[in-house]
Amino acid sequence: MKKVLCAASLGIALAFSAGVQAADKIGVVNVGEIIQKLPAREAAVKQLDSEFKGRISELQSMEADMQSKVQKLQRDGSTMKASERTKLEKEVMAQRNDYAQKAQSLDNDSRRRQMEEQNKLLTRIHDAVKVVAGKEGYDVVLDANTVLYSVSGKDITADVLKQVK
Repeated sequence: MKKVLCAASLGIALAFSAGVQAADKIGVVNVGEIIQKLPAREAAVKQLDSEFKGRISELQSMEADMQSKVQKLQRDGSTMKASERTKLEKEVMAQRNDYAQKAQSLDNDSRRRQMEEQNKLLTRIHDAVKVVAGKEGYDVVLDANTVLYSVSGKDITADVLKQVK
């Protein structure tokens, strides 16, 4: 039984080393670093901020209005007429529901747009990796975050960053 396991292990190791040797030139690229250094990322962040600025301001004013009504209820609730207190409580509840709905919609839209912008950047990086790998003759290019250890992998992050810019 030991001989069979040893033979199987040796066979797997040889097959793995043959697969690694087939890819003679390996490049490693740090996609996260490239994204952080891209001027286009900062432009996208500014664009998204301006795109959602109005909706964020609206939510902030709604929140301030709700807080003032809640404070009024806490402060004057015991001295108010029952009908006034009930009316104010209904207003606060309706405003909370409206706020929650608008906040959820803003969150969803913001997340969707962030993903769109991130995918645009990743596509540009992917295209740049293809160009650099083609020019320099790399057989395999791996993301640095997925590589635990590499003896033969050359870091091509700077080359890809130049190509993307």
